[in-house]
Amino acid sequence: MTSTTSPPAVERAAGEPDRRPARSRRKRPALPYLLLLPALLFELLIHIVPMFVGIGMSLLHLTQFFIRNWSAAPGAGLSNYRLAVDFHAPVGAALLRSFWTTVKFTVLSVGLSCLFGMAAAVLMQGSFRGRGLLRTLFLVPYALPLYAAVITWAFMLQRDNGLVNHLLGDDLHVVGTNTHAPFWLIGGNSFVSLVAVSVWRSWPFAFLILMAGLQNIPADLYEASALDGASWWRQLRSVTLPMLRPVNQVLVLVLFLWTFNDFNTPYVLFGKSAPLQADLISIHIYQSSFVTWNFGSGSAMSVLLLLFLLLVTAVYLVSTGRRRSDV
Repeated sequence: MTSTTSPPAVERAAGEPDRRPARSRRKRPALPYLLLLPALLFELLIHIVPMFVGIGMSLLHLTQFFIRNWSAAPGAGLSNYRLAVDFHAPVGAALLRSFWTTVKFTVLSVGLSCLFGMAAAVLMQGSFRGRGLLRTLFLVPYALPLYAAVITWAFMLQRDNGLVNHLLGDDLHVVGTNTHAPFWLIGGNSFVSLVAVSVWRSWPFAFLILMAGLQNIPADLYEASALDGASWWRQLRSVTLPMLRPVNQVLVLVLFLWTFNDFNTPYVLFGKSAPLQADLISIHIYQSSFVTWNFGSGSAMSVLLLLFLLLVTAVYLVSTGRRRSDV
């Protein structure tokens, strides 16, 4: 004798909705936000709050006389900003010179890092003995602690007993020796040294990202182009570079932001006072804040730098987005 009541499965099949999955679906979206909450709190405490504090400081005449009591500092309005962008005055002219030095440094460092990273990534795609060892060695500059690496470079670039002058002068006879040995940490050579150290630190990151991007390119494209008679150079221009365009767009943006904001490399290499030829804007803002004790002016320069980077990032993202949509 069969039961007159239908089982729950039959009732759901007949059209009655199941309420339990709906309740679980209502609760499930909260989990990602809870997982992101610690990261958001740390971002708020480490970046957002200090950023607003810096904006507030830029609106004050905050000098060494008001360090103990910031609330007693008189308001400055936008005078600190007007002083920073007055390029005919000494403060504004020095900031503009530092800005262009940073632009040249960023273009050279990012360009050479991407070039070396691309060359190494393409060469490491082939299978040969010792490839794993070479890949590991290429990543050593990126894996080393920044301060230890730059301090080592500072010792190597010393004039009297540095390894660079010993190699170039005593072994290769490219530069003079003893009293004719060049200075690498002062004068015009300081900019060359800064770019060299920055590229040495950055190109392994470009190599790592580009190598990962190359591994995602289907091998069928290279096989088809080889059957059509394409040379290695033609494959690089027509297959490799177009397929790596999305990776390169992200890589260039990340390296640009890292390099333009770089403070640790020039600070460790030159100390608190960088040479005029290597006066990057990060060091210049530090000197304006902590050497001359004018925190209001230094904060205004920092806010202007932030606005510039946001503007460049927005323009870059919009232009690359339009290019992708056109393709």
